[in-house]
Amino acid sequence: MKHTGAWILLESLKREGVDVLFGYPGGAVIDIYDELSRHPEIRHVLARHEQGAVHAADGYARASGRTGACLVTSGPGATNTVTGIATAYCDSIPLVVLTGQVPTALIGNDAFQEVDIVGITRPCTKHNFLVKDVNRLAMTIRRAFYLARSGRPGPVLVDLPKDIVQTTAEFVWPEEIGMRSYNPTYKPHINQLRRTVEELARASRPVFLTGGGVIMSNAASELTSLARRLQVPVTGSLMGLGSFPATDPLWLGMVGMHGTYAANMAINHADLLVCVGARFDDRVTGKISAFAPGARIVHIDIDPASIRKNVQVDVPVVGDCRLSLQGMREICDAKFAGEDWAAKHAGWLDSVRNWKNGKPLAYRKNGNIKPQRVVEALFELTGGEAIVATEVGQHQMWTAQFYAFTRPRTLLTSGGLGTMGYGFPAAIGAQLAFPDKKVIVVAGDGSIQMNIQELATAVANRLPVKVIILNNRCLGMVRQWQELFYRNNRFETNMEVQPNFVKLAEAYGAEGYRISGEEDLCPVLKKALASPAAAFVDVMVEREENVAPIVPAGAALDEMLLL
Repeated sequence: MKHTGAWILLESLKREGVDVLFGYPGGAVIDIYDELSRHPEIRHVLARHEQGAVHAADGYARASGRTGACLVTSGPGATNTVTGIATAYCDSIPLVVLTGQVPTALIGNDAFQEVDIVGITRPCTKHNFLVKDVNRLAMTIRRAFYLARSGRPGPVLVDLPKDIVQTTAEFVWPEEIGMRSYNPTYKPHINQLRRTVEELARASRPVFLTGGGVIMSNAASELTSLARRLQVPVTGSLMGLGSFPATDPLWLGMVGMHGTYAANMAINHADLLVCVGARFDDRVTGKISAFAPGARIVHIDIDPASIRKNVQVDVPVVGDCRLSLQGMREICDAKFAGEDWAAKHAGWLDSVRNWKNGKPLAYRKNGNIKPQRVVEALFELTGGEAIVATEVGQHQMWTAQFYAFTRPRTLLTSGGLGTMGYGFPAAIGAQLAFPDKKVIVVAGDGSIQMNIQELATAVANRLPVKVIILNNRCLGMVRQWQELFYRNNRFETNMEVQPNFVKLAEAYGAEGYRISGEEDLCPVLKKALASPAAAFVDVMVEREENVAPIVPAGAALDEMLLL
């Protein structure tokens, strides 16, 4: 029996386990939407902007560990997805983005709403496809999902000409999938694992540095178990937060430009750095030539192209993070069963403890509401059990510093691209993945306005997402840099003209709250968090507050400004 390309597409999505599809209809995909109305197994969530649809699919993927999916039309619908695709690409998030395209006969003729989205997205996708034959559509979808979630995950785009989704063909589902030119290495080489364990046995000042790869490979429990067994302190990149419990005494906090004093000092004084699933980006390393100057470096990553890309390493380990950590634990247990690692590292752990106690994360308290205090209050009121999404800016760093993430997949944030407007739609995706969990967005008054229209999506789908706006009436992070490094020339960062967020929320059918004094902070937050409705909480915070510590651009990690 023959089926239309639209039917084949949707049947393929169901077989790949897609139960939620984010999207926005248009002429090039109207046949798919017509067919979708007869497939109730797939819940379609209508975003209010295509960028919001991709970010929502991204948030769904990060929170659930599954592959996110979205569907948009051709031309501007497709180009509006690019920021979301690039966000997912930089953070290695598995997505399949389906875009409509003009009929194949019109491609290249400047047809209405035609754009070469395959060419546009080639630099920011793991792979992309232009489907030219309906008989290959099912195989293409199969390959797209396989590529998106395997190896180092990432976004894959499938461009669907209108005539392809209208044409009929037999549906043949490929049960097996294989690509000769693509064979990611999952199992690490045993000799490299042995070398890593030998390095750990020799080291007196070791540190684990964790990244998003630990979370993507579901390796948090293996990392935690190994670090506790070896009594090795752990730090993490922004993307690695939640891979190790922040309440554990071995946790140093985030490393890098806005990392903790203890984490940056530990990296600077370590004699061995074992990096697991991180890529040594510039926000982590600071000045490359001064990064971990006395340490031998082990780098574990499933992507061989990431190893030695930014930092020279002594022991490269190509493989899945979870399998690598499991292998290391087995070698340690077999070869060093009687080793007293706590005694071996006692002096080092004392040094780490002194750094943590000597310059803990702190802020000056006065009559105004401090943004750090808001984040602390959120942690206290949720017990760390919420999924927290952030926008990008000062509030993002305060969340990383003052919310103690204890489990993986509970922080959703744009790390590599730094996309303002990411957090709110990502939270919507996470709430759809986990309807019974508390999902909170920590936002700034600038970044929340980037995709504020998605409040309609939350209300329409009865999603109780809570948006906490740390309102300092400016673009805070840029203002901070202007103050510190540009002679306090505060040009074009004033955001005094802004909507009344309380009334705006109410206009969309959500709840709105405002907090102007410290005495109202916990009572109002508690009330908002208990509500079954979507809500904006506008918190008027100290305008001049800066994120500290800060490592200036081009400086070494131990050259922090503590402000």
